[in-house]
Amino acid sequence: MARVSKRERSAIERGLRVVTGACPHDCPDTCAWQVAVDPDTERAVDIWGHADHPFTDGKLCGKVDNYLERSYHRERLTSPLRRVGAKGATNGPRFEAISWDQAIEEIAARTGHAIEQHGPETVLQYSYAGTMGLVQGEGMAQRFFNRLGATRLGRTICASAGMQGLSYTLGRAIGPDPLDFEHAGLIWLWGTNTLSSNMHLWPVIQRARKAGAKVVVIDPVRTRTARAADEWVPIRPGTDGALALGLMHVLIREDAIDRDYIERGTLGFEQLRERASKWPPARVEAITGIPAARIEGLAREYGQRGAKPPAIRINYGLQRHRGGGMAVRNIACLPALVGAWRHRGGGVQLSSSGSFMLDRRGLERPDLLGDRSPRTFNMNRLGQALSLDPEQRRQAHLRERPVDRPPEQPGPPVHVLFVYNCNPAAVAPDQSAVIAGLAREDLFTVVLEHFATDTVDWADIVLPATTQLEHWDLLKSYGHLYLALNRPAIAPVGQSLPNSEIFRRVARACGFDEPCFHETDEAMLEAFVDSQADPCMAEISWARLLDEGFCRLALPDPYLPFAAGEFPTPSGRCELYSARMAEHGYDPLPAYTAPEFADAELDDPESEASPGLLHCISPPAHSFLNSTFVNVEKFAAREKQPLLLLHPDDAAARAITDGVEVRVENERGEVRLRARVTDEVVRGTVVASSIWWTKLSPDRRNINWLSSPAETDMGAGALFFDVPVRVRAS
Repeated sequence: MARVSKRERSAIERGLRVVTGACPHDCPDTCAWQVAVDPDTERAVDIWGHADHPFTDGKLCGKVDNYLERSYHRERLTSPLRRVGAKGATNGPRFEAISWDQAIEEIAARTGHAIEQHGPETVLQYSYAGTMGLVQGEGMAQRFFNRLGATRLGRTICASAGMQGLSYTLGRAIGPDPLDFEHAGLIWLWGTNTLSSNMHLWPVIQRARKAGAKVVVIDPVRTRTARAADEWVPIRPGTDGALALGLMHVLIREDAIDRDYIERGTLGFEQLRERASKWPPARVEAITGIPAARIEGLAREYGQRGAKPPAIRINYGLQRHRGGGMAVRNIACLPALVGAWRHRGGGVQLSSSGSFMLDRRGLERPDLLGDRSPRTFNMNRLGQALSLDPEQRRQAHLRERPVDRPPEQPGPPVHVLFVYNCNPAAVAPDQSAVIAGLAREDLFTVVLEHFATDTVDWADIVLPATTQLEHWDLLKSYGHLYLALNRPAIAPVGQSLPNSEIFRRVARACGFDEPCFHETDEAMLEAFVDSQADPCMAEISWARLLDEGFCRLALPDPYLPFAAGEFPTPSGRCELYSARMAEHGYDPLPAYTAPEFADAELDDPESEASPGLLHCISPPAHSFLNSTFVNVEKFAAREKQPLLLLHPDDAAARAITDGVEVRVENERGEVRLRARVTDEVVRGTVVASSIWWTKLSPDRRNINWLSSPAETDMGAGALFFDVPVRVRAS
């Protein structure tokens, strides 16, 4: 029977219209929400979590609970704009308002001219997860860019390394149903600040604790989650892969493994045994900083047989270093060794996205490419992609594995850039190169946005986009098993339009007359749902989504995906040894790849004149979501200002006291931050919470000014948590 929350009942009693939707943001929880709309003014007046959703359970995070404030913010972009001032200018008139017809006409003309001169690959799309919706994300946009034949984008900035490591081991990003974590007897939160970035999992964990489970956080920072857990295990950044090898060593040495499951459900155990024998706890202690005795204790706790299995939740931070893909692979081997997959709640979860076997071909229409095969740029190398230097552009091509080589021909320079659902002037690595590219006078940049972000400062045409309150969309989750429909609750604010409608208009102005550019959002979504053939969608229909708002995938309950083995790998087993990895140029067994920081040219740490380098990581600020919500005063005030957390020993060695301004430097430049001295970070590590807009930072630079365009070991991911820096008082 459906639950009705007090806020929904109150809204109905007051004569308000209640509309069901879902949060669009880059968060595993994908909350179902309800919005109350005053029928007289057609304004949204309240928002709350949908009481019926089994995972999000009627609650919203502190950010999204204030979503109306963002949608109705006084600085919301509400009309198309054309540049009249200098790119990047901070003073004087920069833009003038124009009509939609003028904006679309100019975009089509400039795009057409660039293609005539240089070919369709001169157009580059740049987007990520500003919305996770299937239609407002990439649905209509990909139809347009496929028809155009534009340069494609390798969307590697967040999770590609870990996803690849998981794929080599388990086959896909599949884990236990997060709701089943309450059946675990031991929970490791490894590289995840659950209370900030996955808050709806915490009540599930609390239920497990009440039933006797122990919760351990493995992290370089004593986060909110670590403070709330039973134990914090401090670890040096980028060394998680070594810890996993040390745990394997102890588990195998002490025979705390499930031999029957290993025999039936894994491939390569004997080779793994030999590899793990070379990783005793003493060796691992020297790398991770975790005492050998604690490593042994962790392994023994993990390998204990009992009625309740161990569960591991890992997150994307621990794979944002040079060895990130292998680190995730190593951790993903652990549940198979102890047979944790046999039991409800046991296993490891990085993402649930592999459970959503969705066919997007009808939505995104790759067939519109015909026989063309445009180049693909790595989004982490945007600065190089925008360069006029052919060698820089050659290096920007996507290379996902060591055996890949850059092409001989880099292709034409980018002369037209479309940015949507992303703020690369704040979030992309190697910011000096990114800004140099965006500053090119011969680059025509179109930005779809809600606010005047850092990227908008460099745009030629700015198009106001709708927020989630104002359009249709469909969202899958990467933190649970529910698909959610978002209905528009209000009309578009000002002249804003959905991303889908903007790309429809641009497509038609470019002369594309295929019927797919005339489909409405509702028609696109209904056709998408109706076209799904995978069994996971067997019980989900468009009518049901309209009626219920969200639906669980048609998966068993309880969901034990690998209880009998049957992994979606080439062998059908958990591949402790991966022939595919060998073919792709990797060590086929779990190994350790040290972070880039380890190879940095270290100064003498005992030198008072020049203390050693520190390892900088940049996890999300609690009140921001990537670079979203940064300009909402309430959240900026909570975060106060851009800070650098450093250990008292590291501060003392540099004569830095709490609250002083510091310079954080490396070969890419410097940023200024306010020091916060705390023993809640491991020695040798500094933490710069992200992602502050540059225009809200002390010297108009954020921590990504220091990030490298270099890539992770697999998946060509970003190294945001692998940045060697020097720190000194200003």
